[in-house]
Amino acid sequence: MTLEAYADTIIPGEKRSADDRAIAGVATGGGAVQAGALELLQWDATGIHNGLDDLARLLNEHTEVYAGERGLTLDPQVPPFVALEYPDRVALIQRLTTPGHPEKEFWVMLALFCNMSFDSAAHLHTAEALAAGHPGLTVMGIPKPGPDGLWRFEDFGYGRVFARLHPDTTSTGSPA
Repeated sequence: MTLEAYADTIIPGEKRSADDRAIAGVATGGGAVQAGALELLQWDATGIHNGLDDLARLLNEHTEVYAGERGLTLDPQVPPFVALEYPDRVALIQRLTTPGHPEKEFWVMLALFCNMSFDSAAHLHTAEALAAGHPGLTVMGIPKPGPDGLWRFEDFGYGRVFARLHPDTTSTGSPA
């Protein structure tokens, strides 16, 4: 729940249900959690998958200090960071990612992976993510591939052709 709440603070989404505590529900549509932030963080390709429990523990420890400084009472039924209201989650993450904070690199890295889950779906096959309605790829307007699974673009990205097609290019676009 702690890492979901962190991901939701980076790219907010709407609650999955009325009793969802990890997602603050300050935005409509899917955010980082719905985009698969936890799945990406747990993917061994990230290199941080083995340290996620430690990051969650550290974030909750920082939350307790933050809450104590502000006189906030945290709900003991959920992890401390999850118990924070959204503006306090934002303020704490700003503190942790501010230049000079001794753990800044960890919190920035975690935020970058949360962004990555939303804006590139790096942990998923792009065509499958689009077919499933991935919130980030959909919001960014990434088109679905054609029926043959290939992407084709009728318009040139810069409005003009940059080079002539090589005469040995095959129908699939590969050079002979």
